[in-house]
Amino acid sequence: MEPGKDQPIGIFDSGVGGLTVAHAVQSQLPEEQIIYFGDTFHLPYGDKSGDSVRYYSIRIADFLLEYNCKVLLIACNTASASAYEQVRQHTSGRAIVFNVIDPVVNYLAASRISGKVGVIGTKGTINSGAYQSKLKIQIPGIEVVALSTPLFVPMIEEGFIYDDISNAIIRAYMSHPSLEGINNLILGYLHAMALVICFINVGVMIDIIQRFVH
Repeated sequence: MEPGKDQPIGIFDSGVGGLTVAHAVQSQLPEEQIIYFGDTFHLPYGDKSGDSVRYYSIRIADFLLEYNCKVLLIACNTASASAYEQVRQHTSGRAIVFNVIDPVVNYLAASRISGKVGVIGTKGTINSGAYQSKLKIQIPGIEVVALSTPLFVPMIEEGFIYDDISNAIIRAYMSHPSLEGINNLILGYLHAMALVICFINVGVMIDIIQRFVH
């Protein structure tokens, strides 16, 4: 059965960060109705086990399906990394499921990027290996290095941005030996725009990839 025009698009995240994605979708598809679910009760997802994130994600998917959503967009990097396949299988054709990792990987592949690419994100996102494996499949020969940067989310959410605290955290992470020589950096966060400004303030001069939806 083809999705109906009156069926909404369901978007979910572990908190309110996914509202940036919802805003982007609404800007591109102004005629569509959007239902947003922010799981603030269980946030943050980044330090939860993969099993827990999958359990939360499937329950949220069921909730959104009750509202007859034709599309489910997982607007969370950790949930996209840990639960996308399980949510897609669970919905079993009842809705089209998207994540926020594949668009980034597809964009880089289409750009014919090469060299050394860094990925930063929560422990859950990095430990899943989702970005690393997808990039290497789509772009053979690319070098991918990944670094867990768990302090970025609380730094931003607690308001420690554009100051000495954020500058010190960014310098500490970006001076990690594994990131030496990268020419592109994927910010695996929905707080990416705030991070971009912080990075610029500190003087991080690399190409930053931050694309959630096209």
